[in-house]
Amino acid sequence: MSLSIYPSSVGAMTRMLGNLSALLDAAVAHAEAAGIDPATLVAARLAPDMHPLSSQIQLVSDTAKGAGARLSGIEAPSFADTETTFPELKERIARTIAFLGTVDVAAVDASQDRIVTLKTRSSTMTFTGSDYLTHFALPNFYFHVSIAYAILRANGVPIGKMDYLGNRPAAPQPEKQVQLFG
Repeated sequence: MSLSIYPSSVGAMTRMLGNLSALLDAAVAHAEAAGIDPATLVAARLAPDMHPLSSQIQLVSDTAKGAGARLSGIEAPSFADTETTFPELKERIARTIAFLGTVDVAAVDASQDRIVTLKTRSSTMTFTGSDYLTHFALPNFYFHVSIAYAILRANGVPIGKMDYLGNRPAAPQPEKQVQLFG
């Protein structure tokens, strides 16, 4: 059984964007409860040479919309990187989710062997769709989501692994086993 590209890309990223938005809600609640200026959290970094929380959210957004666009063969919308508040960051996440909702499922699923070209400031990289997803887009996406999570944790926001993973429906429980012997 093969794994479909769409749920592994757009589906997974959409879910994590929702989880990230909920993490930002927890950060706002923490800031209010602790009397912390929310701008302090938005500007927080893990290390001096790393991007602040606001940039981590922008990079998550850019990676998700770029992946959805490249895998479906369309142009990604451009968002200015001007967010400086939690409501603005949450709005960016919402706009990213909305864009991903317009991406054609069949086009993404057909991208496994399609050539994807990624131009950076210093080079041009070429991948198959599946290699782009597994070797570049997903690692980059989860890196920035994880760093955003870590920034919030390092600044006292009471979140844990299950907040990062998001609420999941309860797994189906196996039927009770009847012991026949002994």
